[in-house]
Amino acid sequence: MGIEGIGARVVRKEDKRFITGKGRYVDDIRLHGMTYAAFVRSPHAHAKVKGLDTSEAMKMPGVVDVLTGRQIVDDKIGNLICGWMIHSKDGSPMKMGAWPAMAPDTVRFVGQAVAVVIAETRNQARDAAEAVAVDYEELPAVVDMRDAVASGAVQLHPEAPGNVIYDWTIGDEAATEAAFKSAANVVALDITNNRLVPNAMEPRAAIADYDAAEEHFTLYTTSQNPHVARLVLSAFYNVAQEHKLRVIAPDVGGGFGSKIFIYPEEMVALWASKRTGRPVKWTGDRTEAFLTDAHGRDHLTKAEMALDKDNKVTGLRVKTYANLGAYMSLFSSSVPTYLYATLLSGQYNIPNIFAEVISVYTNTTPVDAYRGAGRPEASFVVERLMETAARQLKVDPAELRRKNFITQFPHQTPVIMAYDIGDFNASLDAAMKAIDYAGFPARKAKAKSEGRLRGIGVSCYIEACGIAPSKAVGSLGAGVGLWESAEVRVNPVGTIEILTGSHSHGQGHETSFAQVVAERLGISINQVQFVHGDTDKVQFGMGTYGSRSAAVGLTAIVKAMEKMEAKAKKIAAHQLEASEGDIVIENGEFKVTGTDKSIAFPMVALAAYTAHNLPDGMEPGLKESAFYDPSNFTFPAGSYICEVEVDAGTGKTDFINFVAADDFGRLINPMIVEGQVHGGLAQGIGQALLENCVYDKSGQLLTASFMDYAMPRAEDLPSFKVQHTSTLCPGNPLGVKGCGEAGAIGAAAAVINAITDAIGSNKLEMPASPDRVWHAIHG
Repeated sequence: MGIEGIGARVVRKEDKRFITGKGRYVDDIRLHGMTYAAFVRSPHAHAKVKGLDTSEAMKMPGVVDVLTGRQIVDDKIGNLICGWMIHSKDGSPMKMGAWPAMAPDTVRFVGQAVAVVIAETRNQARDAAEAVAVDYEELPAVVDMRDAVASGAVQLHPEAPGNVIYDWTIGDEAATEAAFKSAANVVALDITNNRLVPNAMEPRAAIADYDAAEEHFTLYTTSQNPHVARLVLSAFYNVAQEHKLRVIAPDVGGGFGSKIFIYPEEMVALWASKRTGRPVKWTGDRTEAFLTDAHGRDHLTKAEMALDKDNKVTGLRVKTYANLGAYMSLFSSSVPTYLYATLLSGQYNIPNIFAEVISVYTNTTPVDAYRGAGRPEASFVVERLMETAARQLKVDPAELRRKNFITQFPHQTPVIMAYDIGDFNASLDAAMKAIDYAGFPARKAKAKSEGRLRGIGVSCYIEACGIAPSKAVGSLGAGVGLWESAEVRVNPVGTIEILTGSHSHGQGHETSFAQVVAERLGISINQVQFVHGDTDKVQFGMGTYGSRSAAVGLTAIVKAMEKMEAKAKKIAAHQLEASEGDIVIENGEFKVTGTDKSIAFPMVALAAYTAHNLPDGMEPGLKESAFYDPSNFTFPAGSYICEVEVDAGTGKTDFINFVAADDFGRLINPMIVEGQVHGGLAQGIGQALLENCVYDKSGQLLTASFMDYAMPRAEDLPSFKVQHTSTLCPGNPLGVKGCGEAGAIGAAAAVINAITDAIGSNKLEMPASPDRVWHAIHG
């Protein structure tokens, strides 16, 4: 390892522009003749649009046009789609209700757009939007999933009788039933996984620019996957032909899954730019983000675990209702199915699992992937059950887990996943040592003697990252492949441009990707330039989500590097009059093994482009590309242990210690990895203690701002102790697994397990606010 290569704690290259305010975000971009968009949004959760009068708005200063939902439908702009087909247990396809970019006749959640004002300034557009008169006929709304599926409930979509989108199952029901019948002990829990709002630092934004002469669109957008955006906008939404649409995602201030999808605002901006003949810009405000960004989680689950007389888990039975909101978002169907139920085995050797997932429409904001996407929900179910089982059986929670750990790999679970490698005992050992688990009883007793309630909670998570291979996910209903592409361009002077379909929105790709290249060639990371987020520069890519960037995107870069290096070695061998097999790359030079003969990398690059002395038949240039489709998921795993104190008088929880021991395989940049873990832990703790998206019975969002939605602040979080164990992933040449979602997956269960241990009551839902904790203590 060099000082900048794999394993080095290199300071992020991109931080210089970010911390000095030199980042270039969508809202920073100004185009000649640019106009501004403001949407007219429904104040009702469910209503008919009986009439819409734009006349007063059109008279207002600066107004260019007012466009309506009826017009966008008449122009044959397609409805938004869900791109992952799920079939119900009876074989019928999921029931996808029509979702127009702006509602022409019916709105189904508060904040759904019915019209858009285009004006010369943002304030003029907003003022005029308030002048658009909409005649609504309010309809009954349904918000609670249980109400939505009840007999006689309000119907959201004619395509989905009973508001059920699909009723899907996985696993062997008969074998699982038999396991429960023969069980020595059964543990059962009703679990609510609370709805969350993503709240990235940068709100969503879009700028659309139509060039009438070329019949060409350019879209600047806050996207985690610009190529998929272009594909969907052209192939399904009829906005533009693919070769006539350029999508650019510049610096993006956080995504967490909420910027994977295509949203109505991007479609409307493109359409409006063509209609008006002017560039159109929309930047969402924070209230719009609360109302319209895809929400996360929102499950109701009945879970049961069967154990034999030796405390071995023999069966797991889960029934989950998943609220998908008013419409199906782009990947929403996959989150509570193939990203959730397939991880219900956790780290444990559970021979029999059966899960049923019923997804439901309600008059709420659509729900889709949010950091972890299904894995946090699965981990929470399994880890709350394991903790509850330990208490019911009166055994140590860590030892119960250890007794049931998978120890032989590869391991085929009963729910599709085939774990390739792991050492779950090593992570648990590291966490227990770091928190002094053995000393906890004494600490608890001391706290009790001083009138304080102290508890400890364990959470052992596993996740599936780098979703693949494409053939497999295609057979499960995915509408796209999940490979990644890369291109390595060596310039004549030896600098390198890496073009990747992965997208960086805070993960540090510009640094960690460059470190891998620098390691291979023995050059400085400053010689490497990272190019991404532009469909006109990068041929194609699948973007960044699901902790796939290193395992899939970086492996594609390695594959392209291997091709480039092979050609460069041929050139070097020819120049040095040596055998190609004797050429090695060290410290930026191509050397002949066993001699002092060498040629610097820039000279090889120059030779490739001057083409004065190349091997016979070789094409000039030094540029190679690769596509990489993984053979399997990667499986990061770890053990989190949380120690808390609870004030019985107020219900307030204080952290004493929090240890995270993760196995991410090989770490490219440990500092970046630890930053990702810290961020994930903050989000997991936020869900456990603070965050909760709440609607009233009429469908009004009661938590539509930071005044009402409690985001975690620095004072709410402990100082984390981060540990690393390592088993190298056999499925990619770097041995990496992925780290971006782990903290959000494992943290919530550890916190709730610790609080319930402290208060001596297992009946506690997230978020564990002081009020809820106080009532759990005092009844």
